[in-house]
Amino acid sequence: MNLTAVNQEITKNKGKKRVGRGNGSGYGKTAARGMNGQGSRAGFSLSAGFEGGQMPLVRRVPKRGFNNKRFADVVQSVTLTTLAEAFDGKEAITPDLLKQLRIVDRAAEYVKIIGNQIDKALTVKAHAFSKGAQAAIEKAGGSVEVLPRKKPVVKNKMKQKKAE
Repeated sequence: MNLTAVNQEITKNKGKKRVGRGNGSGYGKTAARGMNGQGSRAGFSLSAGFEGGQMPLVRRVPKRGFNNKRFADVVQSVTLTTLAEAFDGKEAITPDLLKQLRIVDRAAEYVKIIGNQIDKALTVKAHAFSKGAQAAIEKAGGSVEVLPRKKPVVKNKMKQKKAE
């Protein structure tokens, strides 16, 4: 067994493929790029959906239906255990404070408190609470305030004016 084989067994990660270093390396001459063509040229990069000029599958398959993802509300849940570790109960816990402390992502529009066990009396303001979380906070001597959500988008504004 030669020294390079021993080193390869010892190291976890495989070494980088060194191309264009002569025919003895196994990656000489065309440097594993094949013969001519766009793939052999410098600066070539292949996009993920490219199929050699054939109409890509993404464009061949029909697109039907409605996807609510871009309109859906971003709700992030926070457990009572996380709140108990992060706060001592002296200040009111709000979604803005949770975002400042990076307990909740900045992209979260609404915060929901979940869980069913807590031993600290916390004052929590959030957009939603699970039944167990609300009961546990009130049982521990804390208080719960449900914040309002944003108003839904009115699709047909003409019908709204007639109703008023």
